[in-house]
Amino acid sequence: MSDAPSKVTAKRFIAGAVCPACSQMDTIKMWDEDGVPHRECVACGYADTLNAQGQSVPKELSTRVNKTAPKPANPKVQPVQFFPNPKLKKPKE
Repeated sequence: MSDAPSKVTAKRFIAGAVCPACSQMDTIKMWDEDGVPHRECVACGYADTLNAQGQSVPKELSTRVNKTAPKPANPKVQPVQFFPNPKLKKPKE
């Protein structure tokens, strides 16, 4: 097993390509990472991976099952309790 870094080629803009998310032309850049083509829109941030046929491979939707667990609360943080100001009490009728 080698710890060699993945092979990434230079990112290049694709002339005439239209972003599937924002429909802007000439904003798509593409690159290969370990032989897998990736594309990203510089205008809206849309990104995806392409399969061997050039079709978009959707990313897995975020669900409660595949999300990472939230970070535990900082133990140095202490709760603060606010007491009402007695001078601001409403006069009794």
